[in-house]
Amino acid sequence: MKFEAQKIAQMLGGTVEGNAAAEVCKLCKIEEGVEGGLSFLANPKYTHHIYETKATAVIVNKDFVAEHPVHTTLIRVENAYMAFAQLLSIYNEMQLDKKGVSQLAFIHPSAKIGENCYIGEFAYIGENAVVGDNSKIYPQTYVGDNVQIGNKTTLFAGVKVYMNCMIGNNCILHSGAVVGADGFGFAPKGNGQGYDKIAQIGNVVIEDDVEIGANTCIDRATLGSTFIHKGVKLDNLCQIAHNVVVGENTAMASQSGVAGSSKVGANCILAGQVGVVGHIEVGDNVTIAAQSGVTKNVKSNNIMLGSPALPADKMRKIYVYERKLEEMAQRIAELERKVKSL
Repeated sequence: MKFEAQKIAQMLGGTVEGNAAAEVCKLCKIEEGVEGGLSFLANPKYTHHIYETKATAVIVNKDFVAEHPVHTTLIRVENAYMAFAQLLSIYNEMQLDKKGVSQLAFIHPSAKIGENCYIGEFAYIGENAVVGDNSKIYPQTYVGDNVQIGNKTTLFAGVKVYMNCMIGNNCILHSGAVVGADGFGFAPKGNGQGYDKIAQIGNVVIEDDVEIGANTCIDRATLGSTFIHKGVKLDNLCQIAHNVVVGENTAMASQSGVAGSSKVGANCILAGQVGVVGHIEVGDNVTIAAQSGVTKNVKSNNIMLGSPALPADKMRKIYVYERKLEEMAQRIAELERKVKSL
């Protein structure tokens, strides 16, 4: 699909300097510019590329002053970085603009599919399931019985949503995500006889504006619900156990895990490979550094690091002491020798 520079300028509230009729059909980096490409310049470190780029048009800040001749069409805007980000979003929506129901999909007669939806090949929509308006269910996705999916929500290929789970509006679930698998509930029989499985009869409730990364798993509750509140962002390969509650706008990086019945507050950040034990509470506005292990309740507005995780100021002092352990051990040994000689 082609757009003229003038049309793009109108979309971004900018002005054109150069050929307003120049046509672009792809987005590209300024240093990798090609004919028909549209790029942007926001970082001064890349300014030299604008004089040699082969991109057909480049978005720049209004106050950009060229020191050498520029051979590309310029689109001047208030903030080039934000304008290009806006274009990326528009471009992504165009790429993903799919509608219609494949004849190779299975939709139970009792299921309700909203308007302008996309249901891809080999997708399965179970009994009494509901898919809201403008939602997209990509190929080989499983939507179980009684599942409710809101409006403008996307389930990419291979997502599995078990029965009775609920997903809100404007959510994105990436390939391989599993919502509603059994929580890890087993009761030891004793005497080395193995375990009895505890039935997991709850569900998962995901509110609006949530994004869930590829191969992330959110377990159903034993009783009640596992809650992922509004605006949460989960990276790839995260694990949310049964009956966990994740507060609004909290973000977790890859390989983080929260054990059963723990609560993580709103506006928290869990960096990569963070582990949270079960049955504890993490307050609001907490940041937990990568590879930290949280073993106790954490009050709001804290920064935690280490394993077991401690407040950052305390843990930094411990790190300093750890680096001096060898020296301290030698001093203690020397003192012991002196005491014995007395």
